[in-house]
Amino acid sequence: MVSSDQTPATPRPPRLTAAAALAALEGLALIAIGVWLLVDGLAGNASDATQAETGGVTLIVLAAIPLLAARGLLKLRSWSRGPAIITQILALPVAWQLLQADSIAIPAGIALAVVSVTTLALLLNPSTTQALGIGPREG
Repeated sequence: MVSSDQTPATPRPPRLTAAAALAALEGLALIAIGVWLLVDGLAGNASDATQAETGGVTLIVLAAIPLLAARGLLKLRSWSRGPAIITQILALPVAWQLLQADSIAIPAGIALAVVSVTTLALLLNPSTTQALGIGPREG
């Protein structure tokens, strides 16, 4: 009998591992920013405490999407590619807005854009789709 904890028959390509790592990095960044906003709002340091607290909780909850997608990608689950791609597509307008700022947010926008485009390229790579069992059906 084969245990579900054993390694899958198809080896995980390095591109898929890199995509999972980048998605997890985005999820962890969302948690960090969310916690910072939440603490800032609770401490009364934000100009609008309610908005900071709500934004913080929202980011912490949204972090579950890329984190679950990263876990699914590592386990070669085909469903995980969709949420990972959607996360990257949604990150691009955020990166654009950060790039429009006249502040320290510009480097963050550059980093987010690079990570998003790189992750998209990795997720759309043929070796990634093949490892996840996504592609044209024979027959």
